[in-house]
Amino acid sequence: MTGGGIRRTETAVGEPPTWAQELLEHLRPTGRDVRRLVDWLAATAQAAVSLQDAAGTLVAGTRLPLDEAPVADITSGRIASAAWEGEGRHLRLVKVAHPSRICVLAVSRDVPFDRNTSDVVTHTAQVIELLLAAHESTAAGHRLRRATADLRLAILQLLMVEDTVAARRVAAGLWPGLLDADTACVYVVESDPGRRDRLVEECLDTTGEEALVVRCPAMDGHVIVVSPREATAGELRSLVERHPDTFLGGSARQSLARTATAYGQAVSALAVAHFRTDKTAVYAERTHPERLVDPAALRGWTARVLRPLDALPHHTRAELLATTRLGLEFTAVNTAKVLGVSRNTVRARMERVEVMLGTDFDDLTARAVVHLALHTQVNLLDGQAGADPGTASPCLADLLAGPAVRTWAQDLLDRLNRDTRNLRRTLRTWIAAGGNAERAAQALGVHAQTVREHVRGAEPVLERQLLAAGADLYEVVLAHLAVGDLEQPVLTGASQASPPA
Repeated sequence: MTGGGIRRTETAVGEPPTWAQELLEHLRPTGRDVRRLVDWLAATAQAAVSLQDAAGTLVAGTRLPLDEAPVADITSGRIASAAWEGEGRHLRLVKVAHPSRICVLAVSRDVPFDRNTSDVVTHTAQVIELLLAAHESTAAGHRLRRATADLRLAILQLLMVEDTVAARRVAAGLWPGLLDADTACVYVVESDPGRRDRLVEECLDTTGEEALVVRCPAMDGHVIVVSPREATAGELRSLVERHPDTFLGGSARQSLARTATAYGQAVSALAVAHFRTDKTAVYAERTHPERLVDPAALRGWTARVLRPLDALPHHTRAELLATTRLGLEFTAVNTAKVLGVSRNTVRARMERVEVMLGTDFDDLTARAVVHLALHTQVNLLDGQAGADPGTASPCLADLLAGPAVRTWAQDLLDRLNRDTRNLRRTLRTWIAAGGNAERAAQALGVHAQTVREHVRGAEPVLERQLLAAGADLYEVVLAHLAVGDLEQPVLTGASQASPPA
């Protein structure tokens, strides 16, 4: 040990001293920690060391009593260093330039600073500058990526509530032309939540940033991709092929205003992808009940059902309809996350729709009927006027009484008759009980678990998801209404809004 207090070992001629080698270790990717470096300096120089900013905030080390005047001179840039000794203490102050502010490195020893100790302090200050700059650059990169991700989510949320004008305006600044097309497909890529950040980067790279790539705010393992390009489907399939336990669901092509509908289709396809060998699936357009009804009659009925909302300002009406459409497909919590609002806001909007339509969303038949109207509104009324307000429109019973609809409904529900457990009776009772297994069990005189098992057993028979609220369940409810197995729901708002016969 020298008189200055630095521990030294013998080194070959021309080699740097050991402390320099140790100092360089702190620049390696695994060693870039300012606090650890300051602790190393304290041990190496046998001193008390602090690193503080101009405001006196301790960044690393041990707080030392410092004279404010020289500290202020250094942080203001008037001097680069200062030395002081007295009262048995030897102090060095060194300026440490920071990208956004100046810090002061203070080293206090009981013995004087020799040349080697001074070199250690000077070089350590330089390394601290490099580490702070690297940290600032890394932090700035993280902030930029976070801001960009937040912007992508904001664009998606605008699309979800059909505000395509605002969505295009926001996207134009960073991604010119991204939403210029009138139609797009929505894809949902699923992986382990722990590797989702990496999956987002791969989706961005794979699509060449020519798609809207968003971390799903509702499901931790999901990445949502909105793209007008035909090539995106193939690009995402290639990505899924490269990774195990990664799945892809895609929607049918929809207008940008129907992004919420497309998202629901992609989630539905994703459930199917888990059973496919290639781990991908695209939403299949099967025979839906609304396709078996006269389009003009369906438009007239839909216009009458939703007419109580027509008096609202356009933006408010679109917001309520979009929220309700998602709220009928997903839970209030997940709907809130997708839209970027609170779940109380989702519930308040849906309750407002309930009141205006004069119905009760606790009733599965009411949910199914309103879902049908909302689905028709985006698929048949886009760009078309509904029925003339002065013209009588059919009631729901009339719509479902057509031979094509009744045949479809009977064929669908007859599949359940082949099971000896009487799945059809259980399912009908469960729907009438609002999807509540306990109430259905009381009505049937069985255990609630039996009801759940029967409903779960009906899913592969009907090829539809029932325990998760959504389009599949509502189709099965409409089938029960069409064959007369359930009572028609009440929509007093629509009745009051209808014109006199």
